Amino acid sequence: MIHIEILVEEQSAEAALKALVPKIVGEDVSFAVRRFRGKQDLLKRLPGILRGFAARVPWEALRVVVLVDRDAEDCRELKRHLVRLSGEAGLPSEYILHRVVIDELESWFLGDVPALCTAYDRVPKDLDKQARYRDPDDTGKASRALEDLLRSKRYLRDRLPKVAVAEAIAPHMDIENNRSKSFQVFRDGLRRLVKEGN
Repeated sequence: MIHIEILVEEQSAEAALKALVPKIVGEDVSFAVRRFRGKQDLLKRLPGILRGFAARVPWEALRVVVLVDRDAEDCRELKRHLVRLSGEAGLPSEYILHRVVIDELESWFLGDVPALCTAYDRVPKDLDKQARYRDPDDTGKASRALEDLLRSKRYLRDRLPKVAVAEAIAPHMDIENNRSKSFQVFRDGLRRLVKEGN
């Protein structure tokens, strides 16, 4: 049985992936989501963690996923950095998937309007027709766009509770019909990673 170790920078990603990964790869694949204290913590600890995984790969059906938000960084440069770290750790490329979430994880939630409406029923079903939400990966800052939306529908008074929002939306997501290109690339990459391991 293949086991996937998924490294993420925040608790909301952990919450979302616990609901999404079984939908993407099926129940026959085991996985663990390991959360860090932000992107810098993950990047700082990544070389040692990847060396540990590289030592296990020869005798274990192990796959590794590193998922980080782009934030304000250059997406290609960030991915090159991740690839370089795994190469230096001795982890062969066929055992690891590096994914940079364009904008933020919340763009995945904005990419599935029916799931958003199921979790928050005052959200308009035609949200994707509104200019700001037409492209979920290009909202400026997805967490702010989602926060503004939920506040305008009277779900929030304060800041966006990212973990609670992830837990509310992710279980309802239709992984085949998400409009976020970032999500689609993650989903397809994860499926390839598992398929190549069979």
